[in-house]
Amino acid sequence: MSAPLKETAPTGGPTPPPPPVGKGTVRPGDRRGEGVVLNAFSHGFLALWAVLIVLPLLWLVLSSFKTDTQIGGSAFGWPQNWDPGVFSRAWEKGIGDYFTSTVIVLVMSVPLTMLFGSMAAYVLARYEFRGNRLLYYFFVAGAMFPVFLALVPLFFMVKRLDMLNTYHGLALVYVAYSLPFTVFFMHAFFRTLPTAVFEAAVLDGASHTRAFFQVMLPMARPGLLSVGIFNTLGQWNQYILPTVLMQPQSGDDPERYVLTQGLIQLQQQQGYASDLPVLFAGVTIAMVPMLVVYLSFQRQVQAGLTSATLK
Repeated sequence: MSAPLKETAPTGGPTPPPPPVGKGTVRPGDRRGEGVVLNAFSHGFLALWAVLIVLPLLWLVLSSFKTDTQIGGSAFGWPQNWDPGVFSRAWEKGIGDYFTSTVIVLVMSVPLTMLFGSMAAYVLARYEFRGNRLLYYFFVAGAMFPVFLALVPLFFMVKRLDMLNTYHGLALVYVAYSLPFTVFFMHAFFRTLPTAVFEAAVLDGASHTRAFFQVMLPMARPGLLSVGIFNTLGQWNQYILPTVLMQPQSGDDPERYVLTQGLIQLQQQQGYASDLPVLFAGVTIAMVPMLVVYLSFQRQVQAGLTSATLK
């Protein structure tokens, strides 16, 4: 009887025995199993996070179509009468004026924040001069300064400038408190832009100002869009600064409340005759524009964040 044939390797030699499996050896199957468990955990956590975010928003919108009796009887029940007229009542009770005031302030504050913040960040990122890092850290330190510590001196400063209860006064304060984050974000973004493009523009005869506005600033559009969305969200939801700076100073001064103040005012005006659907409708009106803005520019925001990190 002939001896059994041995398996041979591709080179013709005998097949090497498999390596011994010890305590510290990780098999490919074990790695795949760990990856499946990790993916399941991460997806489950993200699903739980989505539920915690979506359910309160859905409950808020559905409560706008209920009556006081339905809200008091079953907070999580389905609306029986889908009456969109509650949004008209909320708008007529002052939400429209508060919404207009907020838009006016943001139309002035957000462009100024982006302009001044991008200019300061560009100079600090692209030019070397004495005191460069000191100025940069000065801007960054402003993001760590609590706004509550500056409310009293800020009130008297704005009052001395005769800008209390004015749109431009509140807009300038918004600009001042949004500059640190804008400079910090755009500084990192401008450092990633190629220098060769700027040098080519200067060789073609462009001044530093023209090179900034026509060459470097368009290249930084993803970063500008990302930080612009963050500034819009932060200034739209600001409450403590308008509460201090947007108070009528005399009987003749009109109320120029923004949305965050207006919702509190709407709740206080109800007194004992509560109209919870109107209050929920007002919160929905204040919430929907920011959701639309973020969902519309979600990809651009993510692109701006990743490009500033990976370049």
